[in-house]
Amino acid sequence: MFNKAVLWDISYGVYVVSSMDNKRPTGCIANCVVQLTKNTIAVSLNHQNYTNKVIKNNKSFSVCILPQNANPEIISVFGFSCGENTNKFDNIKYKLVESLPVLDNSKSYVLLKTIQEIELETHTLFIGEIIGGNVLTNEIPMTYKYYHDVIKGFAPKNAPTYIPLDELIQKTGQKRYKCKICGYIYEGDLTKEKDDFVCPVCKKPKEFFEEI
Repeated sequence: MFNKAVLWDISYGVYVVSSMDNKRPTGCIANCVVQLTKNTIAVSLNHQNYTNKVIKNNKSFSVCILPQNANPEIISVFGFSCGENTNKFDNIKYKLVESLPVLDNSKSYVLLKTIQEIELETHTLFIGEIIGGNVLTNEIPMTYKYYHDVIKGFAPKNAPTYIPLDELIQKTGQKRYKCKICGYIYEGDLTKEKDDFVCPVCKKPKEFFEEI
């Protein structure tokens, strides 16, 4: 027997991993970012993430560490939409640093040049050599636990910590609500949210959610 919820007890952060798709920036949310040595960092991305393909072509990428007060739209856009058919940076403030995209709303960032790719069953482990980086604010970095417990966010399907809803509800007993427009999943009791609550993805109000 293996209770998948134990994976949430492993310490994670919340990051935006980005690269350049020719002249267009794209990226995705990631939680598996690990410093391996003084000068190398490993990032795990699902094979189905478009950013995976882009990094393989570009051989370089950025990792933006999100603060706790990050704009919720960042997680919605980069975590629940596909960069292949969506210009994720259209409404997100960013700048290019060493030709790599860096979000203005980052706590800090690191720039990496790919030195090795390891193919796993469902993910690619990109190992990058640090070529730059900086601290932008003194805000507290967002952890995956904070994302789940405070923001009430749900792990996207491609995330390593993803648990199917039926399993999750059975194990935790928590309520879940699904947006009937875009499919975003809200964890917790939506009835306790303020009347002006809107879906962080499609911006529809509470009445467009149904309890799962």
